[in-house]
Amino acid sequence: MNMKSSIWLLILLVFACKKQNSDDIKSGDTLLSSDTAQIAKSIEPQKQIAKEFSNERFRQVTLEKVDEHKFRVQGQAQIFEASFNWVVEDGHNELKTGFSMTDAGAPEWGKFDFTIDVEKKDAYSTLILILFEVSAEDGSRKYELPIPLQ
Repeated sequence: MNMKSSIWLLILLVFACKKQNSDDIKSGDTLLSSDTAQIAKSIEPQKQIAKEFSNERFRQVTLEKVDEHKFRVQGQAQIFEASFNWVVEDGHNELKTGFSMTDAGAPEWGKFDFTIDVEKKDAYSTLILILFEVSAEDGSRKYELPIPLQ
């Protein structure tokens, strides 16, 4: 009888220990007990990091599509007399030209911010915005910075 009682006591202890372990749930690296509550934290999607374009005279230039045919261009430029030009091409034709000003002339880095409203001639073409400084000597383009409009 003593042996039977010992066996029953041992079985009872084993089941009691298993019951306590089943109350704890292991999930990945997190151990949850039946007496704890899990709080779900929503994860915000990462904001798309804007691509920056730069060269010797233009830096931190970003492009934002405002509307179907409208783009906002921001950045800094180190330009003589704070004035630079731009052109939008489709690989074959100049679709739009213009100029913009920075808030400081060279040797300072001046900020600029302007918008361009331009539409593709052909649906399959790719538009390229080119920022540049005009040479005071011969009127040629200097320090061209091409930026694809997407």
